[in-house]
Amino acid sequence: MTRATITTAALLLALLLGNVTAAAKAPDSAAEPNTQVPAGNRHYAATGFPDRMVASPAQDAARGFGVSWRTDASVSAPTLEWVVAGDSPDVGTPTRITAATRALETENGTAHYHRADVAGLQPDTLYLWRVQGNSTWSAWHQLRTAGTARQPLTLLYFGDTQNKNLSHVSRVLRAGIKAAPDARLSLFAGDLVSGGDGQDDSEWGEWFAAAGWLPQETAVAPAIGNHEYFEEFEDTPQERRVLGRHWPVTFALPRNGVDAADTSTYWFDYQGVRIAVLDGTSALDLGTAQAQAAWLDTVLANNPHPWSIVLLHQPFYSPREGRENGELRDVLLPVVRRHQVDLVLQGHDHTYGRRGEGQGATPQFVVTVAGPKQYRLSEQARATMAPVGEDTQLYQVLKIDPQHLRYEARTVTGQLYDGFELTRAANGRKRKTELTQGRIAPRDCTRAQTLKGRADRCWE
Repeated sequence: MTRATITTAALLLALLLGNVTAAAKAPDSAAEPNTQVPAGNRHYAATGFPDRMVASPAQDAARGFGVSWRTDASVSAPTLEWVVAGDSPDVGTPTRITAATRALETENGTAHYHRADVAGLQPDTLYLWRVQGNSTWSAWHQLRTAGTARQPLTLLYFGDTQNKNLSHVSRVLRAGIKAAPDARLSLFAGDLVSGGDGQDDSEWGEWFAAAGWLPQETAVAPAIGNHEYFEEFEDTPQERRVLGRHWPVTFALPRNGVDAADTSTYWFDYQGVRIAVLDGTSALDLGTAQAQAAWLDTVLANNPHPWSIVLLHQPFYSPREGRENGELRDVLLPVVRRHQVDLVLQGHDHTYGRRGEGQGATPQFVVTVAGPKQYRLSEQARATMAPVGEDTQLYQVLKIDPQHLRYEARTVTGQLYDGFELTRAANGRKRKTELTQGRIAPRDCTRAQTLKGRADRCWE
């Protein structure tokens, strides 16, 4: 081989490698699409096989749970089967429940959503359940009911997932499951999807794809976010906020909310904790704040348990510049204070921030984010919250027993970002201890703007 041939071959190889490198870097040069589904593709269309299966706690989570799932329109009033779990493939004779069915039209065609409520169960018992499709069944799933108030509980809490669920959120949810394999309950602070882009159904399909088996083998309790609503008659005098069509059929939540927001507020008891879920969008935009406050007052006044958690999307204290949720603070916050709620778990602002209230250990207010959409912190947040954080995907693990509530926020790679423990004395008073060992330094965004050129955000 001549020197000229070798030189030519080397140049061709260099060009080839350069093109490969450029191709590999191409996705970094432009903003990633919100879903992995090409335009016009109906990858997430319903079929006769059950999918989008999700279990949620009953009002008394020690005695029951609800299940929602989806099929195509060939299936109506299918069956859910449940039985006490055993070690043999011979599961025995299951109990059967006929589901209620509702139709939903989306960009992926017609789907039927089914709901079945399982009741009369025993506390701290492992059950098998499966659901029916068209001449077929799902896998058997294992779900353990809540135990007694004396038993320790592990639960997961996630902020907004919202964007690029399959691409970026999936690893956060997997990291949470790996960090807390004994978790029985998963709380989501709203904006599970982005919506409003003509791909709502595909976005929900990718949320379930990202979540894997978590929605079947932990009880999922979500708050509704503003992105689960949509704007009708946008940019006209008749503009109004309308509940999205997916929300009422996607989850089998307890039917015990306030009448003014009956599909998006609810409460339940789970192993020594009363959890009340609010609808911040309805409170702020639809005039239901007073009704939700009266309902929350009743729910918390009747709490027989040592701990209480309020879950909602919009924060009482916003860590993002330019956001104020004054009506939440004016109307709902006094109820939270009066009943000395332990934790207020929130999302919406796509940053991390925690703050207390006054001199007491409780309430502790937390804002966090699981998805890749990242905002910037306000100076007020930096002055009033600690720790705070930008440009960081997180999950939270809570471990609770009658005397202790331990909270840890971890980055998607497992590093401890924030942590504290509440200790409950015999007289009911609570003391907070910061968990500082191994905690990493607060993170700031180092980018001047997003790939779309927005300086008010860190990533999108």
